[in-house]
Amino acid sequence: MKQQSVSYDASAHYELNVSEVVFYESEGVSLLMTIFQPRGEGSFPVLLRAHGGAWNLGTRQAAEYIDRQIAECGMVVAAIDFRLAPAHPYPAQIQDTNLAIRWLKLHAATYSINLASFGGAGDSSGGHTMLLNAMRPNDPQYTALPLDAGADIDASVDYVLALWPVLDPYTRYFYARGIDWAEKINQHQRYFLTTETMRLANPQMMLERGEQVLKPPILVIQGDTDANIPPYIPLMFEDAYRAEGGSVQLEWFPGMPHGFANNPGDEPDRAIKVIREFLARHVSAN
Repeated sequence: MKQQSVSYDASAHYELNVSEVVFYESEGVSLLMTIFQPRGEGSFPVLLRAHGGAWNLGTRQAAEYIDRQIAECGMVVAAIDFRLAPAHPYPAQIQDTNLAIRWLKLHAATYSINLASFGGAGDSSGGHTMLLNAMRPNDPQYTALPLDAGADIDASVDYVLALWPVLDPYTRYFYARGIDWAEKINQHQRYFLTTETMRLANPQMMLERGEQVLKPPILVIQGDTDANIPPYIPLMFEDAYRAEGGSVQLEWFPGMPHGFANNPGDEPDRAIKVIREFLARHVSAN
């Protein structure tokens, strides 16, 4: 049962305790979670983040600047590693993320988490990963990893932060082909294996097909000079999500490239402010 009465104050400041824990271990694979926990009385809302890296690269530390900025206002933030392509193609990363959410819900008391508000976040390919889980948290493909003592826990989230996300991998793949971006083409192929999978595991096309999916509120943070994500992709997603009854806030940052908010600066600081304000509204709404 969810706890009640939870809030997030965008103007607050907490010191943090930082810890690491293994949330999955099997057949020589150990996956770590870094937890940023505010020091204070009571319990806090929680956000779990999936990192970027075109499904082939990256670590949970990549967006630590953002994770800390969010946690310091009174939120437990957990950043995870997951299995990577090519050794682990789709849907391995969504399976690992789904398990991590369930694991953190199971251990909420250990980290002073108030389950009245549980958010998901993802940057770049991690945005794709988190959004697929948010839209289909109970999909048997994604819930394949069992959780001891947590069979009744699901991986649903109340809202999503999507930072420069890959919202349509099929269209992005052909964008990469159109500019002869060999590295990005290969990364798509190593994770999805086929273009048909790019179409099926595709938040944009799931909406266009009218599939039955959950539609939690979404904040999309996007630079308008992002060579990695052509601007028509988030614009099409905004239209499709709203057309299907979802709430999406798309925020543009002029002159900003892919991953721009991972380091301090004027526009990154503005992005952090937008994120905190979004969290304050949606945590309280729950």
